[in-house]
Order: sequence, then C-alpha cells, then structure tokens
Amino acid sequence: MRILIIGGTRFVGRALVETALARGHQITLFNRGQSNPDLYPDIETLHGDRDGDLDLLAGKIWDAVIDTCGYIPRVVRQSAQLLKHAVDQYVFISTLSVYADSSQPGLEESAPLAVMQDESIEEINGETYGPLKALCEAQVQNAYGDRALIFRPGLIVGPNDYTDRFPYWPWRAAQGGNILSPGRPQRPIQFIDARDMAEWVLTMVETQISGIFNVISPPGKWTMKQLLDTCVDVSGSQAHLVWVPDDFLLEHKVGAWMDMPFWIPESDPELAGFFAFDATKAQRAGLTYRNLEQTVRDTFDWVQSRPADHPRRAGIDRDTEQELLEKWWKTQNK
Repeated sequence: MRILIIGGTRFVGRALVETALARGHQITLFNRGQSNPDLYPDIETLHGDRDGDLDLLAGKIWDAVIDTCGYIPRVVRQSAQLLKHAVDQYVFISTLSVYADSSQPGLEESAPLAVMQDESIEEINGETYGPLKALCEAQVQNAYGDRALIFRPGLIVGPNDYTDRFPYWPWRAAQGGNILSPGRPQRPIQFIDARDMAEWVLTMVETQISGIFNVISPPGKWTMKQLLDTCVDVSGSQAHLVWVPDDFLLEHKVGAWMDMPFWIPESDPELAGFFAFDATKAQRAGLTYRNLEQTVRDTFDWVQSRPADHPRRAGIDRDTEQELLEKWWKTQNK
C-alpha cells in the first residue's frame, strides 16, 4: 500500500513507520523536519507546516493517510479536505481524553465526548486538549464518513517515549535503593505499547476497517505493583519498593502523573474511570498485547542508550524522593 504519514519521526510515528516498512508498504512522510530529520533518508519526505504548506501534497495519490499529530480542528479540517479525493481512508490518532466524564469506569466508544464552549479557541492545555481532539475527530468524520478510522489510545509506552513517563520507572529501578512507590500496590493501570498499537493500526488499514476504537489494555490486566516489580527485575538491581499511600503524597504536594508517573489518587472521584476504559471493541477487532517484561526490557534498553546526563521530563528527583521517604518512615515509627 501507499501510505502517507503526517508526522512519523517521533515515538508513535516511528513505530508506525517501522511497522509499515517491515510489511512492505511504500511510505511518504509529511512533517516540519524538526524532530529527527535524518531518521529515514530512504523514505520520500515532504517538509512543511501542515498549517500553511499543505500544497506540497496536492496532486499526489495514496491508499491511506495516517495523521499522528492533529490537535487543532481548523488545521485537521484543511488536511482532511485537501486529501479527500487523494486517499481512500483517513486514519486519525486521537486520545481517550476526548471523553466528557472520566469518573465512570468502563467508558465505551459511544460515551459522550467533551465539548468546547468556545470553538474558536486553539490554545492547547490540560483543559482543552481532549475537547479539541474531539473536534478534530468530527472534522475527519465529516469529510470521510465511513472512510474514517479513528483510534483513541490511552497512555502509550515503549522505546522512544520522549515523555519519560513510562521510562522513569525502569530508569529509577536501575538506580537501586529505596524507591518511593505511589499509592495502592494492586491499583490497576492501563497503557498500550506503541508497537502493539502500530501493528494493529496497520492491520486495520490493510483490511480497510472503519470506525472508532479505544486503544488500551483491558481494565485490570496490569497493576502498579506488577509494573514496578518488573522494572526492578529487568534492571537487575537490588531496589526495594516502599509503598506510600495517596493521602501522604497529597499532603506533601507530590504531583500526580508527572512527579509520580502512572499515579493518580484514587480519592479523586472525577478520575475514577481513568484506568478502567473499555477495550472490548479493539480486542474483538484483533488488538493484542505483548508481554509486560518485553515492553519494560525494550524501554530500559532504549533508556540506557541515551546519554547519562539526559534531562528527564517526568519523575521526582532523587533528593526530594529521599526527603519524602524519611518523612514517611517517621510517621511509621511514632
């Protein structure tokens, strides 16, 4: 197949490109050339900003386009309209953040979506990200109808994860010592390996499936303890997990998600469904999941390939971690 990928040189895009190449597809990339511009020298690459340079795509034909980096509805509408007669299928990578209410476990693809009160706003932040993505989905559906294929992934993990959220844990495990481990050990967590997602996305494109799919692991497949135990085992360290409850972390202003990746306090009713999205539709359509150890090991190998002084974008610093552990132990010895 001839596939146009908008993006393609960062994390999810890389997984899609490498999977597509392994399957023998002919790839064209369209991106700004700012991230890893020399990554694929043998692939046809068109450099331009999708908000203004789409004329670079005019007059070309592909079987499908995979849009990995659409965030602004106006901009997505431009690419959707331009390519309407140039591709058979428009594949849009969206997010589970499109749902209006994350307080309910088991959200399916038909659940209500978040709404932008002012649709002229294009600033992306924690409050607008989900509603803007929902509007982007609508632009794709309006242009393509039953030729639209929309994926809503949750937390994506694996090698090349520049967010450092998942990579923090195997990196931290390798440092050894006492590890501040957040919340309840048996707290269920959900994520998807970028390579599992890429394999399935390409299969869906090859078979010309349309529709909307949550792309995430089944609720309860993994727990926080399983993840951290696996990180310790893979790293080969003698690290010791010290489990600290939500209320202590909240009391000491530990930030959920970024200070402690994968941690969300269970006391927050608005996020009760955050690690419990329904994945049944995707599983029935063939989505599978690799072994947790493989994901951790491959991520750890990638982490080790980076410079030792590479600045981390997520995770608590070691001094703060030690201070918190000392305070926690004092509460236990009273």
